[in-house]
Amino acid sequence: MAGQEIDFAAEGLLDGLEGTDREERLGLLRELAAQGVPLEELRRNVEVGRLVFLLADRVIGGPRHLTAAQVAERSGVSIDFLLASRRAMGLPIPEPGEAAFSDGDVEAARRSLVATEAGLSEEDLLELLRVLGRGLAQAAETMRTLPLKLVLRAGIGERELAQHYGETVARLYPLVNPLMSDVLALHLRHATETEMVGAAERDGGRLPGARRVAVGFADLVGFTRLGEEVPPDELGRLATRLEAIALEVSVPPVRLVKTIGDAAMLASPEPAPLLDVALGLIDAAEAEGGDFPQLRAGAALGDALARAGDWYGQPVNLASRLTSVARPGSLLVDGALYEAVGRGFRASYAGERHLKGIREPVALFRMRRAAEA
Repeated sequence: MAGQEIDFAAEGLLDGLEGTDREERLGLLRELAAQGVPLEELRRNVEVGRLVFLLADRVIGGPRHLTAAQVAERSGVSIDFLLASRRAMGLPIPEPGEAAFSDGDVEAARRSLVATEAGLSEEDLLELLRVLGRGLAQAAETMRTLPLKLVLRAGIGERELAQHYGETVARLYPLVNPLMSDVLALHLRHATETEMVGAAERDGGRLPGARRVAVGFADLVGFTRLGEEVPPDELGRLATRLEAIALEVSVPPVRLVKTIGDAAMLASPEPAPLLDVALGLIDAAEAEGGDFPQLRAGAALGDALARAGDWYGQPVNLASRLTSVARPGSLLVDGALYEAVGRGFRASYAGERHLKGIREPVALFRMRRAAEA
């Protein structure tokens, strides 16, 4: 149906709008219909308040004009696996016969064939897609809001906003693939080095160049749950504030190694200053008030390898695991770090625990400053 032949008012797509707002909506609907957006897609996006994003959506992946059956036929992937892939990524399953796919979906499906032909099982590929889907869903939401910040201003009409947003996305979208590829490559390299160091340690040998270091992590309690309840920019604000606090309290010889979303990693050649900074970080988070989550922290002492500003080895893995089991507002350390700190801290034995990825049970100690009750 051509754009000018649709009675948008009769279809209910102008309900509740008057004056300039109605004219803006009508102009945008006509423009989208002229570009081939089906009436059902227009209706669906009006209902969920996403009409303003449709021009940009047609830049990302191209127009949706294919059904799942057509994608399966053109790509050579079974329709069952195609739909299972969407479920794994956390994407909705369209109705049978609904034109909800683009040519980009065909290419993505073909790439999955390459992975399976290389020896990856469908189960392994689906698990990988689940992991990628969880992480990239948040990244995609953040990427969607960034162009909106560039074009949103008081008094802008719906059609003008949609046009400017679409134009901005068209300029920025070519950067997405190389940016994502670069970030993923860096994380893959880091993960590979971590696994190689871990394998060397499991073989029982000392790592060449390793030295004694105290390593600590602190993370925001409930950050994953918060991701389901608050906008991405609010999560970004919390992560940015965590980094700022960690920089404020980290004084030599303690160094802020990096922040990873909801967590900060610290390292020090001397164990006592590391504990002092970790406890200071917990106190600083408490001082932020009720709008800022509590922190929990874990620290360990051992031989680790320094490379490109990061640390690899057993104390890094152990400190991360200790953090994951620490109570909100508390600091857990292993036996080696407990024995090394001496005065200045109070410790309470928290029992032994088997931790993921750690062969032997670990003795846990909850640490506080000596002046604390």
